[in-house]
Amino acid sequence: MSEVREYKVWDPTEPVNGNTSVIDLRDRPHESDHDTRSVAFVDLAAHNRSLREEILEAMGGVMERGDFVLGADVRRLEDEFASYCGEAHAIGVDSGFSALELILRAFEVGPGDEVITSANTFHATVRAIEACGARPVLVDIDPVSRNLEPGLLEPAITRATRAILPVHLYGHPADMTAISEVARAHGLLVFEDACQAHGSRHQGVRAGALADAAAFSFYPTKNLGAFGDAGMVVTGRADVDARVRSLRNLGSIVKNQHDDRGFNRRLDTLQAAILRVKLRHLDESNEARRRVAGWYREALGDLDLTLPQVADWAEPVYHLYVVESEARDDLARDLEESGIQTGIHYPVPIHLQPAFRSLGHADGDFPVSEALARRILSLPMHPDLTPDDVGYVAESIRRSQRMVGCR
Repeated sequence: MSEVREYKVWDPTEPVNGNTSVIDLRDRPHESDHDTRSVAFVDLAAHNRSLREEILEAMGGVMERGDFVLGADVRRLEDEFASYCGEAHAIGVDSGFSALELILRAFEVGPGDEVITSANTFHATVRAIEACGARPVLVDIDPVSRNLEPGLLEPAITRATRAILPVHLYGHPADMTAISEVARAHGLLVFEDACQAHGSRHQGVRAGALADAAAFSFYPTKNLGAFGDAGMVVTGRADVDARVRSLRNLGSIVKNQHDDRGFNRRLDTLQAAILRVKLRHLDESNEARRRVAGWYREALGDLDLTLPQVADWAEPVYHLYVVESEARDDLARDLEESGIQTGIHYPVPIHLQPAFRSLGHADGDFPVSEALARRILSLPMHPDLTPDDVGYVAESIRRSQRMVGCR
């Protein structure tokens, strides 16, 4: 097993406040201001300030009505988000993890079943499969999209396989056409882990409407983020809609009548009210992220980095802007010293995580995912970044690469 290193990177549980927001020093030269300037990995404070009055009004409405659990704004958000995705049904839940788990349970995926998913993903994708009693089966990734490689699906399919769960990682959709073709040939279900992909499109169709069901997370740092944990299941099937609604509410749709052994996985009305405000601005926010990605491409194009690539069938939303560098660790340290926050998504692949030793994999089993984990670095990405911020990041990377060459 490869060595598990420790990294000092941005922690999503740390508050993003006035001390870590973007500082605009446009009049100061890049080469002389690196000791005092900072660029935040994400700036929630700036984004929320721009929507402050709308959000406070929405929260005030909930307070006046007092419908704090499964209230009016929950159903309105469900209708609006389903329409946004171009699908028939959406069900609000308490997290992206719950959305994944309840989808699997609604389709009766459980003990004895296998679900194929990506070796390059967050812990929650694989843990949701296990939470239902099913077995996760990992496959390696396509180095362009960094998502599940459809060409590796056939060898992974067994008699126990029930579903394929691709992940639209970093806001770039997986190759759903190729994945769906394999699934149809074998009679398999397909579910989307769209927790990082709000508003992204595959061949013009939004994430959420590309499979039997999709899971979204509204964690605060997502493109569409709440003020705490929240999530959503999206599906075109009325029977799945009814089952998830029951499962999220202790097995009950009619008060005091429990048809399932369900869970307390409800979406809070206050979070739904906030998300309704933010949903109205999501396309604008995503377009701002695409502009930032364009600035990065222009500013970093001559540097010794591998930049994110976009498949010709994809319209990504850049939840993260992930570059690759052979000197990743040195680069991360140098950027930190320049006041630039970075992240690594993710430093240890799923199959090498201690929690998943029981899957029986070893170092070398998924070479593309492993190589990526050694090289990737997430640069600051949020809608409030400016060209000057991106220029400062690029100049700091350029300075780091000169320093690495001298070490």
